[in-house]
Amino acid sequence: MAFVELKNVGKSYGSGDTASEVLKDINLSIEDGEFVAIVGFSGSGKTTLISILAGLIAPDAGEALFRGAPISGAGPERGVVFQSYSLFPWMTVYANIALAVAAVFKKEGKAARDERVRKYIDLVGLTHAIERRPSELSGGMRQRVAVARALAMNPQILLLDEPLSALDALTRSNLQDEIERIWEQERKTVVLITNDVDEAILLADRIIPLNPGPQATLGPEFKVDIPRPRDRAAMNHDKTFQAVRRDVTQYLIDIGISSNTTSDTTLNLPDVQPIMPGKRLPKAAKAAAAAHFGNADKYVEFSHIDKVYPTAKGPLTVVEDFDLTLRKGEFVSVIGHSGCGKSTVLTMAAGLNEITRGGIILDGGEIADAGPDRGVVFQAPSLFPWLSARENVALGVDRVYRHAGAGERAEIVDYYLTRVGLGDALDKPARDMSGGMRQRVGIARAFALSPKFLLLDEPFGMLDSLTRWELQEVLMDVWKRTQVTAMCVTHDVDEAILLADRVIMMSNGPRATIGKILDVDLPRPRTRKALLAHPRYYALREEVLTFLQEHEHGEKTAVPRENAAPGLKTTSSSKEAA
Repeated sequence: MAFVELKNVGKSYGSGDTASEVLKDINLSIEDGEFVAIVGFSGSGKTTLISILAGLIAPDAGEALFRGAPISGAGPERGVVFQSYSLFPWMTVYANIALAVAAVFKKEGKAARDERVRKYIDLVGLTHAIERRPSELSGGMRQRVAVARALAMNPQILLLDEPLSALDALTRSNLQDEIERIWEQERKTVVLITNDVDEAILLADRIIPLNPGPQATLGPEFKVDIPRPRDRAAMNHDKTFQAVRRDVTQYLIDIGISSNTTSDTTLNLPDVQPIMPGKRLPKAAKAAAAAHFGNADKYVEFSHIDKVYPTAKGPLTVVEDFDLTLRKGEFVSVIGHSGCGKSTVLTMAAGLNEITRGGIILDGGEIADAGPDRGVVFQAPSLFPWLSARENVALGVDRVYRHAGAGERAEIVDYYLTRVGLGDALDKPARDMSGGMRQRVGIARAFALSPKFLLLDEPFGMLDSLTRWELQEVLMDVWKRTQVTAMCVTHDVDEAILLADRVIMMSNGPRATIGKILDVDLPRPRTRKALLAHPRYYALREEVLTFLQEHEHGEKTAVPRENAAPGLKTTSSSKEAA
């Protein structure tokens, strides 16, 4: 008998003509002690599936069984951890967990319940924070409380609904290790919902895709025959890991990624150049700048940049001696752990954050403040919600193309919105768009300004994997046509390699600096499928992963100044932390 079983399960929302069938003919069988990962994407019905297993909602068709008996309502034998932790903000870590323990173990004495609470707080490494309240905890710590609360109820099965997706990369990897350690120790049956293929391979015995809805169904299962415990760095060399990763990724791409990556290519881009507002240089100064900076290999220069913030304990140096030169048309990725100053460097380049020491030169002119010669795409695109996609992009286009006719400006707006796959949503208000659609508008808006320097600050960090993969393809397609000089801040190793000519790896802060620069010697144009099959890909990936692993606890390296020029491969040299 299966431990948990779904038989021909279906679930719809709404009624009559407005009814939407989210899940259809879901068949799933999970054995006692098994760890199964369901890989799905936004709108595919993942949370509906986990809610049926938890007994929070009932299926409209088929049946959900736990140990052969129908699931009829929630119960402590099924512990659930959602993406949002739902802690009581006025209660301490201890009190949040003790409340759940008291509800389940009413017959136990006070001492036994106290021992149970403290056991699971210690298990997730929060003994030092036992009296803190949620507002005093990081996102990762709050999620640890949610995991401890679920485990303290002694469930027979643990249901995890994308519990780590809102966390930064380092916190996420640490909690993945915690989940695997707890699973080995407790041997609970686990169902993990995730959109991260690497997370699924690291943790699960089987990976089962949930095909996009409506009428979502389960795809073929992929077995993960990799010995435990699984080490990220070691798995990078493992042929089984590479094969499973390739097969799962290819399947997911094939079932969904092609629908929005192609668009109408009949539109033409008007032959007009933007006029960037700002001070005009005297002729002599302009000629001198052109002579000095006319070299395309020195199009953007970060010259020994420092960023210092005043604090109650004295000045805090966040970024120190960031020194880098970009070629015209080059695409670089900047990667490092949270707090290493990646976004600080980018916002200084955007003119949104004052430079403490040093300077940034763009095409012969020093950056002093924000301007339309730099297009910026943030994690949240900051659109006017009451304006349409077309109107949001037109705001910037009307400013930098004032000399062009109204028809030409409209053609520029429509061209870039169509390029990013929004040709059928030009007049849709931003408030009615999905997160992925809003980010497409943000990308179109940045490219439409014809900036000299495109700056992307984790532009896909809040999106599910499939949408992220789609938009990476969109970004590469539009970049290929414009060849704009670009810098992308990311925590995603695969994204960094996929997009960039060079990967700039930053040491940990404070006093963060460039630790290593990696040339990505892979041919363009690139696709995710081709990348996974390229013989150099995993070697490049290992270099970045190794650097991040070495810096997980704050070790530092620095690039020798003579090696900081474009195109030169570097080796790390040690640098004493200040």
